[in-house]
Amino acid sequence: MLRLHEYAYHRPGTLDEAVAFLRAHEDAMPIAGGTDLMPNMKHRLFTPRHLVALKGVRELHGVWLADADGNAVEEGSPAAAQVVIGACTTLTQIARNPLVRRTMPSLAEAAGKVAGPQIRNQGTIGGNLCLDTRCTYYNQSLFWRQALGFCLKKDGEVCHVTRTGKKCVAAHSADTVPALITLGASVDLVSADGTRTVGVDPFFVADGMWNTVRKRDELVARVRIPLPDPAVRTAYVKVRQRNSIDFPLLSIAAAVELAPDETVQRISLVVSALGSRPRVVTGLEKVAVGHRLGEVVEAVAQQAFKQCHPLENLIVDPEWRRAMVPVYVRRALQEMIPTRALAA
Repeated sequence: MLRLHEYAYHRPGTLDEAVAFLRAHEDAMPIAGGTDLMPNMKHRLFTPRHLVALKGVRELHGVWLADADGNAVEEGSPAAAQVVIGACTTLTQIARNPLVRRTMPSLAEAAGKVAGPQIRNQGTIGGNLCLDTRCTYYNQSLFWRQALGFCLKKDGEVCHVTRTGKKCVAAHSADTVPALITLGASVDLVSADGTRTVGVDPFFVADGMWNTVRKRDELVARVRIPLPDPAVRTAYVKVRQRNSIDFPLLSIAAAVELAPDETVQRISLVVSALGSRPRVVTGLEKVAVGHRLGEVVEAVAQQAFKQCHPLENLIVDPEWRRAMVPVYVRRALQEMIPTRALAA
């Protein structure tokens, strides 16, 4: 039986109280849904002496339309410029929200594919953004890891994936992040020093030890997503061993803005669960812009295949995962081809 260590549980009523406590206690960690943190604590991957509960902080909840300055506006208002999501909004709430489903269906799809319904009912968008990286050699019990001599990410000196001790390559596995990157989203990071806003793409760094720019005493308070143009189409697809619950072996999000003649004006493609941060596929403008989407599916799929190189950080063969990249890129893009084009 995996037991939790002793810790104190704190329930601040405001965001200011929460960040003040984190600043004052270096051995404290925030907890929202706890669906990743609690199992990791049982495995002794984290052993904080204090947990700071965030779900009671009212300002961290909700989904609303806002103007460019962040002020809430009514739906249909000409001032509407962004969708704001509180960090403690659950994944189920996001997957079912009419505004999210209508304006950014890839995010609703990604949130709805996280684990199973019990996890989605408890897990939050902020927690998904801050999800710890995962690896075959890291996400194990203390007994298992001790028998192996531990690993670079926790208590050891060698990465068993790369066979060196220079850099951790544990995989980024958060479902909502690829969709958020393709949508140009940003996050508000709040600490006792104030608030700073960082794009979701630069929020992540290629370091499996700690793969975000978030500091220990900072909290993700809100996610801000520019209101997509009606001409923008989005998609999200996911590969996993069991569709009912597992983390992704591969996740792909795409966003395409079509001109009135249905040619591609802008395209964004993100592939994740390969390395420590999501991979934004580059060079797509050269092969896609100015062409109809159905004409460039194969070229975009091959561009992704060239740039994506999975490691042995997950249980499935990396060459098979790489072979699945163009297969699922094709599926994502084909979802977005206008119906008239498919009929033609």
